[in-house]
Amino acid sequence: MSPQESGTAAAVRIVIVEDHALVRTGLRTSLRSSGFEVVGEAEDGILGQAMIARLEPDVAVIDLGIPGKDGITLTRELKASPNPPRIVVLTMREEEAVVNTVLRAGPDAYCVKSSPPETIVDAIRAVVAGGAYFDPRVAAVVLARLTGNAGEHIAASPLTPRETEILSLISEGTANGEIAERLFVSLGTVKAHIAEIMYKLAASDRANATAIALRSGYIA
Repeated sequence: MSPQESGTAAAVRIVIVEDHALVRTGLRTSLRSSGFEVVGEAEDGILGQAMIARLEPDVAVIDLGIPGKDGITLTRELKASPNPPRIVVLTMREEEAVVNTVLRAGPDAYCVKSSPPETIVDAIRAVVAGGAYFDPRVAAVVLARLTGNAGEHIAASPLTPRETEILSLISEGTANGEIAERLFVSLGTVKAHIAEIMYKLAASDRANATAIALRSGYIA
């Protein structure tokens, strides 16, 4: 019997993928006190993906900033699998560019970590019932995306032309010093652009930023 058919939270099996032990503990406590069953926990995306494949939970709660395999990539790959769990993503980020990058990966719910614990509980209940849930703090961005009111801005790259140029050079294996020489700017300027690129794409490192940009069509 599925969780939806049983109508009880106890039937809902959850895997938590989060690299911070204290956050995992808090999530586990909150979810169990709400009647959910936490069947597994992983501290990085690679272990999390293997655990989810093995345990086949109803819901995966995934932090976007996990090491090994970032939360965006993990979410996208899980959603492409034959029998994916419902996915609730967690992040500290609520900026429009970041939200839209995450939404393209296809999560069922988006929760901001600084929101009350009840937000995650509500999100899980919503996705188990077959719906979607988006933290009220990002609801306006999601609504604009779903209704198309944001027009081409939603589909457009969040990167500036210079950031796109730098990321293209990074994708070719160009070192920071060489990028600075090619673009006739200081090394500090290049590093500042790279920091902004990773911020806008919610990327964990240069390679992750390149992968996200390639998948999203921001660079060729």
